[in-house]
Amino acid sequence: MITIVDVGIGNLRSVEKALQHVGLETTRTRDAAIVRAASHVVVPGVGAFGDFLTALRADGLDAAVRDRHAAGKPTLGVYVGIQALLDESEEFGTHAGLGLVAGRVARFADDLVVPHSGWSRLAAKQGDPLLGPADGAWFYFVHSYRAQGVADGPTVATADYGGTFPAAVRAGSTWGVQFHPEKSQQAGLALLARFGALPCG
Repeated sequence: MITIVDVGIGNLRSVEKALQHVGLETTRTRDAAIVRAASHVVVPGVGAFGDFLTALRADGLDAAVRDRHAAGKPTLGVYVGIQALLDESEEFGTHAGLGLVAGRVARFADDLVVPHSGWSRLAAKQGDPLLGPADGAWFYFVHSYRAQGVADGPTVATADYGGTFPAAVRAGSTWGVQFHPEKSQQAGLALLARFGALPCG
């Protein structure tokens, strides 16, 4: 069972359908107790960073994600969900993140067309159970902000848009990906299937 965190921002149906397509049962919740107890959790962040973190905190879901991290339970943040794992973001002011991975969220350089929208190839760290098999595969991105200042250790995959940036990060059994796995065809579906197969802490 994959539990999808639903803070009431955006349409999560595409993520839900992708997970179901690879044979995974799903449920949506904004109940922090359910998130803590779940075997596998996906946190699909959408919208502006500050709004998303405010919505997480309103229901105590920020603490629930931190507790999952401490317990070693598989958790996957996607799009803004990866950014939420970092220390802070500069999107529409400075906003604190969950602080599970050292780094910050910054806008792409002014000389680039934003958002970065389209397909980019991943360079993934070998040996990572979730991202390693995706090395060299193409994934779909739509974002104007990206992770910055993340150390090599937590960075498990990079992509290039006006320079290399972290496309995926990891801290223990907590991963974050900047791309949209549900829009990334077979490579994205394979990644979601691997997430569902990870051992449960």
